[in-house]
Amino acid sequence: MVQSLIKLLPEAEQMSVLAEMKEEYNDLAESEQFAVVMSGVKRLTPRLQAVLFKLQFEEQLNNIKPDVVSVTAACEELSQSHAFTKLLEIILLVGNYMNAGSRNGKAFGFSISYLCKLRDTKSADLKQTLLHFLADVCQEKYPEVMGFADELIHVEKASRVSAETLQKNLDLMGRQIKNLKKDLETFPPPQSDKDLFVEKMSSFVCTADEQFEKLDMLHKNMEKQYNDLGEYFVFDPKKISVEEFFGDLNTFKNMFQQAVKENLKRKEAEEKIKRAKLAREKAEKEKEEKLKNRVLDINAEGDETGIMDGLLEALQSGAAFKRKRGPRQAANHRRAGNAVTSILAKELMQEGTPSSSKQPAKKKSDEKEEPKLEGAQSLEELLDATSSRSN
Repeated sequence: MVQSLIKLLPEAEQMSVLAEMKEEYNDLAESEQFAVVMSGVKRLTPRLQAVLFKLQFEEQLNNIKPDVVSVTAACEELSQSHAFTKLLEIILLVGNYMNAGSRNGKAFGFSISYLCKLRDTKSADLKQTLLHFLADVCQEKYPEVMGFADELIHVEKASRVSAETLQKNLDLMGRQIKNLKKDLETFPPPQSDKDLFVEKMSSFVCTADEQFEKLDMLHKNMEKQYNDLGEYFVFDPKKISVEEFFGDLNTFKNMFQQAVKENLKRKEAEEKIKRAKLAREKAEKEKEEKLKNRVLDINAEGDETGIMDGLLEALQSGAAFKRKRGPRQAANHRRAGNAVTSILAKELMQEGTPSSSKQPAKKKSDEKEEPKLEGAQSLEELLDATSSRSN
């Protein structure tokens, strides 16, 4: 409200005109009455500006101090971090190995901004970057390096701090305190007993000046820490701002942590594929063993039943009678076929005719037809006899 009042305050000439309208106060509108009263206050504009500064001082202090503390703490953490120093050593070693034989192969250091470019260098198959390789190497061989991000807690906050804006706000606060002191020294005596402006502002300016001096000391210490950091990492603090330097570090920290997570996911996927491949090979091996055992079982059973099955199949298909034979073998087989037919007919006659008087006559005729097969009494014996004669 005070800030709006300062903006809408009439000019000095208008204020003097309003001051002459005190006699017409009762006839004026409420807003005009307020303007008449305000015109009677001596040094109104400096008073309002001082009140506004007092209301905003705590907010300005809380905006500047955390930034100064964050940058100072980040500088201290960075200079004291052994894990980050070891990581830089590994990166330099890998870079010199990759650039062996070139003019950059024996470098003594590199710019901090190079850290953000590690992701741009990719492997031949484009599946992995140099940053992923470094994260993998550090995780396997240098596990103490993996916790460097936990040692740089304030780097993220420091990356959002603009040293230039910080300096401007600090200078503005110092000027406002200085102007308030001068105004209080030349301020006129109180207009009434209720006018406590000088008394209240004097106590405030003493407190504000003490806090500003402490804040200014913190800021100078921050600048010293950053200059020392520039000497430690060999860069020019005047050319590389606080925001740029810690911004690169914060970006690298996030990229490194992301690379570690991506490496973990890649290894899990590779392990999953490996397990699936082993399971598939195991299943195929078991399937082959089962098939082999099944073939062995079939062969074992075939030793006993395979001959009879083959013979029956040959008889049913007629393959047993389709072999090429000589003239003598063909005659023998024709006689064997006739004998088989006669035997079958004789057995059917025995089943159909109960009289025993006809059997000797049938047998006698059979003996005349086939005198050489008189010893065969059944189909099995006839087949055996026929086979022996054929051979």
